[in-house]
Amino acid sequence: MRVRSVLPHLPFLGVLAVAVWIRAVAVLAYPAPLWFGDSPGYLEAAIRFRPDETRPSGYPILLWLLKPFHSFGLMVSVQHAVGVLTGVLVYVLVWRAGRAAWPVTDDKRRRVWLPGTAAALLTVPVLIPVHQIALEHMLMSDSLFAFLLLAAVTAVLWRRRPTWWLGALAGVLTACASLTRTAGLPLVALILAAMLIRRAGWRACAAAAVAFVLPVAGYLVWFHAEYGQYKLAKADQVFLYGRTAAFADCRVIRPRPELAIMCPERSDPRISRSFSVMWTPDSPFRRIPGWVYGEDGNRLAGEFAWAAIKAQPVDYAEVVVRDTLRAFTWHRQPYPTPWTRLQYEFPEGEAWSDRQARLAGRYGGDGETRVVRPWAGQVLAYQDHVVMPGTILGVLLLAGLAGAVPHARSNGRWRLARPVRHWAAGALLPWGTSLALLVIPAATADFDYRYVMPAVPFACVALGLALFPSLRPPPVPPPREEQRPESREKIDAEAD
Repeated sequence: MRVRSVLPHLPFLGVLAVAVWIRAVAVLAYPAPLWFGDSPGYLEAAIRFRPDETRPSGYPILLWLLKPFHSFGLMVSVQHAVGVLTGVLVYVLVWRAGRAAWPVTDDKRRRVWLPGTAAALLTVPVLIPVHQIALEHMLMSDSLFAFLLLAAVTAVLWRRRPTWWLGALAGVLTACASLTRTAGLPLVALILAAMLIRRAGWRACAAAAVAFVLPVAGYLVWFHAEYGQYKLAKADQVFLYGRTAAFADCRVIRPRPELAIMCPERSDPRISRSFSVMWTPDSPFRRIPGWVYGEDGNRLAGEFAWAAIKAQPVDYAEVVVRDTLRAFTWHRQPYPTPWTRLQYEFPEGEAWSDRQARLAGRYGGDGETRVVRPWAGQVLAYQDHVVMPGTILGVLLLAGLAGAVPHARSNGRWRLARPVRHWAAGALLPWGTSLALLVIPAATADFDYRYVMPAVPFACVALGLALFPSLRPPPVPPPREEQRPESREKIDAEAD
């Protein structure tokens, strides 16, 4: 590769070097993954190689594939590599858009740095903030989910008109993301809508739909073979019930006697009502056989949740808007509990339970949380200074929405439809995906800061695609038979 072809990528290589360095230090400082409340369930599903009862098992399948190596350090390293690849996808998408908008010619050498520099800056929120790195270090599915979904978006945006095989690739990747986190399920509609806007054709759209349906259907069959139900998880209604507990008023709902047990209670005001009714001693599931996994609890939770939404639609909408806006605060708040936010950071000390030790032993590795000095000191110092406030994400989304407006003026004339077409054909898909990843949890479960980080790469891509002008196709020359004989002879001579 020529040196001149590498020079435009130097800004990104600098960002990439910092990203790889801090992740390498994090692996040295914390050789085992950071554990969260959902981590034992993921690891149990990987050990038994059977669908998880609470959530889809796309992430446990990855853990199962890594199990023969008996190394939690390898697991963490793979997840960090996935995080770095997510940043690479952001760079490639934005850089390609910039190069297409401003192709390098002899009289425009000054623009050779612009696409690479802009793309590199937009990878900073994905590769550098400590909360992205800590999330990759956790025994959780979020970093894998973000990568799979961004890869699906990349397949759609790779060509101006997606081909059938790109459509099939987008469908498969969206299905894999949906089987990693159910928040990906409704996003297949956005994928198909973007393909239609980009005039993909019916073959490409059909390939995407079929490629999405087949893996999901296969998982449903697998789940049915284990539990006798065609579902992605047994507890498919309990999280929606937790969402409605934030506003549900039984004096308004007036539930029937059997359903009255689901009326939410909260004894600790520091804990959100949605969290309280799910995981604390105040949870009504404690009084129902099977807890959140039981059929009775799931049935009652679903009936109560839909009754609450029907009786209090305005309250439901207010809660969704309120919790969506939590993502854009400058400082992280102690929500949903005073200790949840701290679990998304690298700890100063070590914590290890007997259940974690048993699961780690069955998995075949040393999963004990360890803090290794002096590397941990570097990570903690980095954590104190390199943080991306949620307000930055809000700025990225607003800029991505308004970034196409300057394209309304072209050749001294205002064309109002031009920025709309430009934005819809490019930035709409990543921008809509980013916003959906914030709204869906707020509408179906509860707000949590780990749901915010996967939305960041899509906001960065949307801004890049909105800012760069659309590629103008070169003028089509007239057919050769319409040219005069002397013109054809001139062209042939120039070709020789």
